[in-house]
Amino acid sequence: MSNSRVLLGFSGGIDSCAAVEILRSQGYTVTALTIDTTGDQTMLKQAQQRAAKLGVEWHVYDAREVFKREIIDYFCSEYMAGHTPAPCTRCNTHIKWRILAKVADEMGIYHIATGHYFSIKKLGDRYYVTKGVDERKDQSYYLWGLSQEILQRALTPMGGMIKSKIKSDNKQRESMGVCFLQGKPYGEFITGQGYDIRYGDVVTRSGDVIGRHQGIALYTIGQRRGVGIPEGLRVVDIDAEKGNIIVGRSFELIKKKLYINSCNIVDIRELLQSSDVTIKIRGIGRNPELPVTIKPCDGGYVITAQDEVYAPAKGQPLVFYRNNLVIGGGIVVDFD
Repeated sequence: MSNSRVLLGFSGGIDSCAAVEILRSQGYTVTALTIDTTGDQTMLKQAQQRAAKLGVEWHVYDAREVFKREIIDYFCSEYMAGHTPAPCTRCNTHIKWRILAKVADEMGIYHIATGHYFSIKKLGDRYYVTKGVDERKDQSYYLWGLSQEILQRALTPMGGMIKSKIKSDNKQRESMGVCFLQGKPYGEFITGQGYDIRYGDVVTRSGDVIGRHQGIALYTIGQRRGVGIPEGLRVVDIDAEKGNIIVGRSFELIKKKLYINSCNIVDIRELLQSSDVTIKIRGIGRNPELPVTIKPCDGGYVITAQDEVYAPAKGQPLVFYRNNLVIGGGIVVDFD
């Protein structure tokens, strides 16, 4: 199996095109693989054209069926349950990198890569996702689920790059948001997948009805705009069983204890015995800064924070860090 070749996940966008040039400059022969998740012919044609312009061999992999089952259905059902899913995390863990490794094996290629902004560090016999140098673009939060088998093969051409420099050197348009939505509002997309979004009540903690909402799948914890509620109130809970949105004051969103499962941990002893573990529960926005304590609990872990954890939501990833190292993560299932 060749160590001088690399199979690159290639969308044809700014980052993957830049990754081609960087990998080449490092001496690798790049083969581009576009993973077709939605059947978007415009995207596929663009990727093929840009691969040809860069002079790299290009292939496409039809992942529409598995992507529908593992990502789109998950995304819709989680919102219908009143949760806040992270489809990009799930896609990286279950779809993108696994397909890259599978196709690379078939082609006799050892290395795999993407245009993500992150790095990898080996300590002892273990591999860790680490933050990219560009704090504003760092995507390590979304890659906590990658296995050791994937990490030991992965190259990270964008880990040392600054996004603004890449953009200034490249005039292509950059895709934004959840890729499969293709610009559609969440509600329109979920309805289009056959889910029945029903109106319901907006209630206070005491059960008083103060309004109506357009469907629990359209709201998330902490939301205040678009709910039609009095100033100073926010969504503090979602009761999927009754179909209600529960509103309250901001202080009700402050939590100190979080419960997670569906975990991927690099070294369990390191996680439980280290005193400098911090967490992120969202890629951007307010995250607690002080170290947390972690204990095993019911097939997962309970995390106790020293400072405020603001507006966590069920379904969100919680990622453990030691400085720049990602040492594991899981999915939030409860909090108090």
